[in-house]
Amino acid sequence: QVQLVESGGGLAQSGGSLRLSCAASGSIFSINAMGWYRQAPGKQRELVAVLTRRGVTNYADSVKGRFTISRDNTKNTVYLQMNSLKPEDTAVYYCNLDGVASMSREHLEVWGQGTLVTVSS
Repeated sequence: QVQLVESGGGLAQSGGSLRLSCAASGSIFSINAMGWYRQAPGKQRELVAVLTRRGVTNYADSVKGRFTISRDNTKNTVYLQMNSLKPEDTAVYYCNLDGVASMSREHLEVWGQGTLVTVSS
């Protein structure tokens, strides 16, 4: 069983910064990509940033230049550094892992429980 544990959410002022962390544990053979998605009240979940095994990144246009995704492969952990936060960044942020399970070698897609980010104006 694979588990994602997120941390780092909370309250920030407009223009401030927060750093989210997501640690993966369990029977993982390989990780293709890890990323962050967010869902604001009344809206659909959307991609924020993703980092592939080969180091390729993809960001939502709305966060380019403000957010940075990075990883620590030794800890199976991905981070999201969020700078210049705006009230419209307020959402529940979810970590996502796309990979392969150790025992079955089957495709894995795992979601974290979500962490709330609130940005006040």
